[in-house]
Amino acid sequence: MKSKKLTTYQMSVTALMAAAMCVLGPLTVPIGAIPISLANFVICLTAWLLGPKFSGYGAGIAKLAGPTGGYLVGYLLLAFIGGLFIEKSKGQPVVSGIGLVLGDAACYVLGTAWFVFQMQCELSYALSVCVYPFIALDLAKIVVSCVVGALLRKRLEQAGVLKLQSAVSE
Repeated sequence: MKSKKLTTYQMSVTALMAAAMCVLGPLTVPIGAIPISLANFVICLTAWLLGPKFSGYGAGIAKLAGPTGGYLVGYLLLAFIGGLFIEKSKGQPVVSGIGLVLGDAACYVLGTAWFVFQMQCELSYALSVCVYPFIALDLAKIVVSCVVGALLRKRLEQAGVLKLQSAVSE
């Protein structure tokens, strides 16, 4: 399938819609087991602005069911495990970093297992194309996120936006 280049408009609208989802998605009206959410409003608006062909039909279920889908689902594990360590350590950068490394490892395990299943390949091949080339950069990203995250957390706490007390701000 031929890859279609994204226009500046598509990239801008995608960024704006992602921001809108972050702001409006959590706003809900509890009316029972399933609340009314503004998330579907943002999705509808996105459809109006970008149409059905955005990303060349390469998003959603097709991506999750494809060879890299396990890594996409693994991001949830990374966020959960890393977030748990960050929360429990009250933002202490070293412990938070360990949590993020463990979360990243969980993402690698899930993603690589799915890749092997989907591609019907050997584990050694999957590791050589899906894990080994990314380890150093992922570790660097974790280190940077710990430095920047600790600073942002401290500033947000000082501004009263984040109501958690962390070891970083003491």
